[in-house]
Amino acid sequence: MDSDQRQAEQFEEHRAHLRAVAYRMLGSLSEADDAVQEAWLRLSRSDADAVANLGGWLTTVVARVCLDMLRSRRSRREDLVGTRLPEPILSTDEEADPAHQAELADSVGLALLVVLDTLSPAERLAFVLHDMFGVPFEEVATIVDRTPAAARQLASRARRRVRGAAPSPDPDLDRQREVVTAFLAAARAGDFDALLEVLDPDVVFRVDAGRGPHARPPAVGAPAVARELLARAPRFAPLAHPAIVNGAAGLYLGPARRPAAVVGFTVVGGRIAAIDLIVDREKLRQVVGD
Repeated sequence: MDSDQRQAEQFEEHRAHLRAVAYRMLGSLSEADDAVQEAWLRLSRSDADAVANLGGWLTTVVARVCLDMLRSRRSRREDLVGTRLPEPILSTDEEADPAHQAELADSVGLALLVVLDTLSPAERLAFVLHDMFGVPFEEVATIVDRTPAAARQLASRARRRVRGAAPSPDPDLDRQREVVTAFLAAARAGDFDALLEVLDPDVVFRVDAGRGPHARPPAVGAPAVARELLARAPRFAPLAHPAIVNGAAGLYLGPARRPAAVVGFTVVGGRIAAIDLIVDREKLRQVVGD
């Protein structure tokens, strides 16, 4: 085996981990793949044999690439009428590719990714690397060009924001599915009261339609969300199919390979606390069907 082949095999051993780090940093599968590819290019220009901890080195490279991407995104982002949601990870078949199933099981809920998107780039990096992947603050500090104490403060601020804004979903996937099934039945029947039964009083309904004419701010509160849903239900509910979205019970509309929309749910205490509807065509191109 020549050195290039050995280097490629070593990189492949870390690819899944690097993609997981990048997706949590960016909330975008396509951008995560770009960040991982950049790490490969940098490795190919380096002497891998001289790197004592290749996994740590690659994680640092990906983190720095993601940090630059987040800073660039923030500087050019225009004000949105609606909500910017992450690219979803979708499964429509429990017997799907094992690698995809592993990725799905280890994925992060849409509601948490929405909150992470409100953090500063440095806060997000510190939280993702330390709280999600256990990277020591000494290493985080070198990436964000801060002291370890300052890196610890970044993660602490991020942690408070996450705890205050991201609900902890019910862990039982079967129970989540039951709630989503009841939700779909109520939507199909046009039953306002039945919808209120499955919605948390403070439920939030977010729609990512890109920058098109359908963009709108989130609806908040069970009555407002129920009215918004029933206005859409006659057209869309018959097209809905059960799925797993970012590791939680969800729906997709239309054909599995080219869905017209993906819906993620956050179920807390047996009720739906958040509904995330993604109809942005650019993001749906990344969706993995069965």
